Amino acid sequence: MDDEVLSLSHRGHFAEDTTSSTYRLKRWGFEVGIHLMMGLPGDSRDLFLKSIDRVIDLRPDFVRIHPALVLRGAPLETLWKEGRYSPLSLGEVVGWLKKGILKLERASIRVARIGLQPTQKLEEDCLAGPYHPALHQLVDSAIAFDMAAHLLRTYPNGSQALLLCNPKEVSNVRGQRNENISRLKEKFELNEILVQGKDPVPRGTLILKNIEGEIAIRREELSI
Repeated sequence: MDDEVLSLSHRGHFAEDTTSSTYRLKRWGFEVGIHLMMGLPGDSRDLFLKSIDRVIDLRPDFVRIHPALVLRGAPLETLWKEGRYSPLSLGEVVGWLKKGILKLERASIRVARIGLQPTQKLEEDCLAGPYHPALHQLVDSAIAFDMAAHLLRTYPNGSQALLLCNPKEVSNVRGQRNENISRLKEKFELNEILVQGKDPVPRGTLILKNIEGEIAIRREELSI
């Protein structure tokens, strides 16, 4: 949704084209989804978040987002080989998406997909860039880490902590290979962090249980 980024990437359209097309499609009764690609030439985190804001103003029915990758045979391969394009790192992508996804969720816009559908051909042709087959989970885990850190920072609980979440979100709270647990233990000097899935806990909510009771935080309460 930034004209300079679109021009540098030779996308063949401008932001106003997306705006007018969306309005016309919605007026004619179509369900409208907007597909955003982040990390194109000239892009930045601020520009990406501004694009998210402009998309929210359009009120699409859903959004899909994936980072730009350098694929074999694509024009971007030439720019990359000549040193004129550097793809985002995986850490940058997760950081950008964490903020963007929370913006969309607060606006009640459904995020249908994050990242590209993993295929053998994609993995063979991806020469550079932040490709990950479980990008959505990485973003959800990063958000869960921030939620846990907020609870542990605000309500310190000795050398141990018990976190409660929806059973379907235990893996997000723990992080891939228990990375969240390791980082939280180091950050807050804890000996043990337990994560339990409880059916009454709604999705998107994390609870810290201590001797004083239970303290909860919801995804939408995180600062962006």
